[in-house]
Amino acid sequence: MTDATPSRPKRTRKAAAPAEESAAAPAATSKTAVDGLRKRYADEAVPALQREFRYVNPMQVPRLDKVVVNVGLGEAIQNAKAIEAAVRDLTTITGQKPIVTRATRSIAQFRLRTGMPIGAKVTLRGQRMYDFLERTMRLALPRIRDFRGVPSRSFDGRGNFSLGFKEQLVYPEIDYDSIDRLRGFEISIVTTARNDEEGRRLLELLGMPFSTN
Repeated sequence: MTDATPSRPKRTRKAAAPAEESAAAPAATSKTAVDGLRKRYADEAVPALQREFRYVNPMQVPRLDKVVVNVGLGEAIQNAKAIEAAVRDLTTITGQKPIVTRATRSIAQFRLRTGMPIGAKVTLRGQRMYDFLERTMRLALPRIRDFRGVPSRSFDGRGNFSLGFKEQLVYPEIDYDSIDRLRGFEISIVTTARNDEEGRRLLELLGMPFSTN
């Protein structure tokens, strides 16, 4: 009995040590991945933009303000489960639970009444915004068949860029067997740029693969 008693804490301590190391490793890797695009902005994009556009004040350098991911669901008028599926997909893609958008007025010919759910939307800022954009540029866009770059004409005149996807499967987080149908969605990248030229250059320096056509 005396010999067996002290052996238990020894086995417990040895088993616990590797578990603590393995638990800490993913956290460090995840933080590095999230910080990648933000670090690239500070180290590469800011100095390059200051040189090219000759900003006097560093606060003039354009930056990312927010990213809005939006999906419209006309089918939700007849299929209430479409909203649940879209919310689940957006949550998986962005890591943040979306809000449900509702109709602001009634349209009789479409059987639409005020307050009915017609879509879902997520607004990303900070680290989550940089993480989502990095995954979009490095993982999602290259998965598009015959991808030759995103169109550079999709700016709104004030440095903000919109990008549309035909299906949610371009993101590797989405399991094909878990979706009920393919749904398109739109990504709007809002910047503090004063014009499209500044906005495009900002996104180019961050790694957005614009087409040359």
